[in-house]
Amino acid sequence: MILASASPRRRQLLDMAGVSCRVRSSGVEERPLAGESAGLYTSRAAGMKARAVALRAHPGDWVLAADTTVDVDGDILGKPRNDDQAREMLSRLSGRDHRVLTGVNLLQAGGSAAEETLVETVVTFRTLSTNLIEGYLATGEPLDKAGAYGIQGRGAMLVRAIQGSYTNVVGLPLVETLEMLESSGLWQPFGEIAQESPVTAGEAGMSS
Repeated sequence: MILASASPRRRQLLDMAGVSCRVRSSGVEERPLAGESAGLYTSRAAGMKARAVALRAHPGDWVLAADTTVDVDGDILGKPRNDDQAREMLSRLSGRDHRVLTGVNLLQAGGSAAEETLVETVVTFRTLSTNLIEGYLATGEPLDKAGAYGIQGRGAMLVRAIQGSYTNVVGLPLVETLEMLESSGLWQPFGEIAQESPVTAGEAGMSS
């Protein structure tokens, strides 16, 4: 299987679940269309990434792609280009709720079959002081994160509560992704460990 993402966080989540994959960046430039909702954009971007990598893959290879978006008041917050943009995003998220959406797309190169899902988590920020925002900016962490924060890093200090999947906020809703992989025969819970070991006749007699 190929992971169509250069995100180390997505790779780490898959590694934790025992999913073996190769990594290939899609090279897709993610930009919402005029008037496009966060949900439609996120699903479309994930599909674009999957198809772009599938075109360069061997027939029969499976491709998994994901895209994560932060939505506040219907506005899409992507990755900030600089500290000023990150500061603006964090100030806007301060003391309120926002939605984190991740689209996941799974398809097989050379085939038409595809599975996709869109997962939403509501995140509540604490009220952010100027010192807290400036200190967080100084870590450099906000610049490669949608919405200018990473919940798996120091950005956790900004989050008061979440409703929904934590791993979705990290960048890949793990349960939903694994369900897709399992239904396609690409993953088995704990591999062969989950299979029961054979019981000998002696053991069967002792337990009766």
